[in-house]
Amino acid sequence: MLINMAKVIKVGIADWKLCDAPDTITTIGLGSCVGIVIYTLNDSFCGLLHIMLPSSEEIRNYTNRAKFADTGIEDMVAALEKRGMHRSVMKAKIAGGARMFKFSGKADIGAVGDRNIDSVKKILKTYNIPIVAEDCGADYGRTISFDIDTKMLLIHCAGKLDKQI
Repeated sequence: MLINMAKVIKVGIADWKLCDAPDTITTIGLGSCVGIVIYTLNDSFCGLLHIMLPSSEEIRNYTNRAKFADTGIEDMVAALEKRGMHRSVMKAKIAGGARMFKFSGKADIGAVGDRNIDSVKKILKTYNIPIVAEDCGADYGRTISFDIDTKMLLIHCAGKLDKQI
């Protein structure tokens, strides 16, 4: 009888972690936040980052680099490379960036999700990390889980069918 010893690694808001197979990695609460999974087809580990804001340059005296797309991606990519992952074969899957609230008169106030998506895409492009799948935007939150063995990102949204990308 085989016993599955795999664990679920939980990534908090404004946090990132690395995960080794056969474990899976997950984050909840992706409203305007964006979840970024970076992996390769051949490595048996990956990273998941849950960012809240597009740029650390907009905030003074921040202490949590994982809160921002620019510094969070930089730190997670560096950690993946330190573990032996080669940037030239890294791939990304992203989800989140919803417009959770609509405000009349102030068009930009509800656009944090859009700005997060744009920032993540721009930063990944500067690292030459292609986004191979995404589930972004709309007006609902998401929970995501990544299976390193299958390279599939499961997206769960309340009241909607789960999907895999």
